[in-house]
Amino acid sequence: MGLLYLGTPLAWDDAKQYADHVRAHGIAQFLHIWDNLKNRYGDELLWGDEVEYMVVAFDDEEKNAKLSLRQSEILAKLQSITNDIASDRNDPGSVPTFHPEYGRFMLESTPGSPYTGNLPDLLKVEEDMRYRRHLARRYLKTNEIPITMTSFPRLGVPGVFTEPFFSPEGAVSSHSLFVPEEITNPHARFPTLTANIRTRRGSKVAINLPVFFDERTPRPFVDRTIPWDRSIYPEDPAASPLWRGYITDVDGRWDVVSGSVDDRTEEERGLKPLKESRFRIPKSRYGSVSLYISDEWLNRPEYNDIEAPYDSDILERLKTHGIDEILARHIAHLFIRDPIVIFSETIHQDDTTSNDHFENIQSTNWQTVRFKPPPTNSSIGWRVEFRPMEVQFTDFENAAFTVFVVLLSRAILNYGMNLYIPISKVDENMARAQRRDAIHTQKFYFRKDVFPPGIPSPISTPNSSGTASPVEPNGSSGIPRRKERKLRNCFATVPVPGDGHTHAPIEDEYDEYTLDEIINGKGEAFPGLMNIVYAYLETLDVTADEREKIGEYLDLVKRRASGSLLTPATWIRNFVRSHPAYKFDSVVSQEINYDLMKAVDEIERGIRDVPELLPSTHTKSSKPKLNGFPKSPKDISEM
Repeated sequence: MGLLYLGTPLAWDDAKQYADHVRAHGIAQFLHIWDNLKNRYGDELLWGDEVEYMVVAFDDEEKNAKLSLRQSEILAKLQSITNDIASDRNDPGSVPTFHPEYGRFMLESTPGSPYTGNLPDLLKVEEDMRYRRHLARRYLKTNEIPITMTSFPRLGVPGVFTEPFFSPEGAVSSHSLFVPEEITNPHARFPTLTANIRTRRGSKVAINLPVFFDERTPRPFVDRTIPWDRSIYPEDPAASPLWRGYITDVDGRWDVVSGSVDDRTEEERGLKPLKESRFRIPKSRYGSVSLYISDEWLNRPEYNDIEAPYDSDILERLKTHGIDEILARHIAHLFIRDPIVIFSETIHQDDTTSNDHFENIQSTNWQTVRFKPPPTNSSIGWRVEFRPMEVQFTDFENAAFTVFVVLLSRAILNYGMNLYIPISKVDENMARAQRRDAIHTQKFYFRKDVFPPGIPSPISTPNSSGTASPVEPNGSSGIPRRKERKLRNCFATVPVPGDGHTHAPIEDEYDEYTLDEIINGKGEAFPGLMNIVYAYLETLDVTADEREKIGEYLDLVKRRASGSLLTPATWIRNFVRSHPAYKFDSVVSQEINYDLMKAVDEIERGIRDVPELLPSTHTKSSKPKLNGFPKSPKDISEM
């Protein structure tokens, strides 16, 4: 979550007159950043993570788990505590930070400073996540727990699901039938964002999900809490099968979030001919990425094969300034959107010292991957944000997927891998990934040959490492160079073959694979991303202890992909369907939800054994290994 201004946000009818102003000055701000930093390269690899928690309050007497709406109080206390810790340390950057999020029941945490490319930093991730959760838990009430789940199963059901209780009748921003106004962060940005999305769209957002039809689920399924045509359809990495008190037939939340922020008008959605709107826009603001932006020769123009409208005037302005066609089109595509929240105090800005107008558009395009230019007046460099991951129950799981992504990114660069497939197939993969039990029921488009011409597979030649490996033959002796203790950031680009290269037809470059085959391999046909990561690890100077711990993380990813360990979504669905109070009618009752939340907390604290979900090698300690992390100087156990 970015900086929250103290100012006066404009309602949509007042804000829309400044949309062109924000776009024009946003581009000016981007160009200023580009001019100053376009030649910046060679920065040290820095990376980090964000973890979001739901704060759940347990009422043991009523057997009810509710969302605690005390975000402001909790964050104020955590800010005070972390400030005290920082003041007592020589390295205040090691103290984690906590941030507000859209929901008043949510907390976001990040490391106090980014991780480096040093190998030991890979093993700090879980420890830091545990410390953050430890701090959050310590300064909650005794009946409150920070839980990492992507959705609260009974959000929006009739009855009491928040603490304190508020009625949805006063939901003036969203006009929601199900959730109260008070569930949203009280900062003016958030209710204004909600109201302006609805007003710009011309109607409330629509989120439809397919119900999971169980043995006694009524057919047709009718949700009697909806006061109009009640025949719902419920239709459309994976952890979100329960919504508004029902089991649904999806395992992911991407389309739900996408629908919740979809501000497109009927014209932009293609339901009416264009008259008032400028573009037909195929996707919500929250969607899978629409364009590749690399200018390397491996990125064929044919891969960008979906409709991605762009502002032609902005495109020409960027190109005239010297921005290459591919990046210019990406920015011009983002800038077809209107700014949703404008503060009256920040309409007029100095484009040489601020990037707020640029970020107004950039940061409200919530795509699966986000290219992020450096902020103005900052030491921060060029960044890429990887966004499609679903949060997991435990810090061990969240650390495992984080470490895997970091290692895979280095392996891709180290071996000059070519993973391009048409963007239309990426979109199809996103749709398939959200389907129930996609691990076992779906196949995904993936490239057949991931190594460019002239680059041998590291699986068959373990000492060969592509275009720019830390381990390269030393002349003709074949003696490898010293292994590095660092994940490098700079790699040579893949050279065009000296004798030229003829591309195969696009449709011959990819095939359909199970997730198991993509991650763990398919015999001689495909090596598997995990085996490539293992090969990359062989180029590094990894100690025995580091190898063991990294191996635990990679084992989790391998086994989730193979299906030998359940996904959280499948585990949740199985938990509900095996609960003694479940009536096989697709309904998640208050009692079931209470027991589910208790179980998730017990899994995170290591006091519930779930071998079907977590590997036996998983360390079940609920206490963080503080290793230099101080306890708070203030011993406050409850607010």
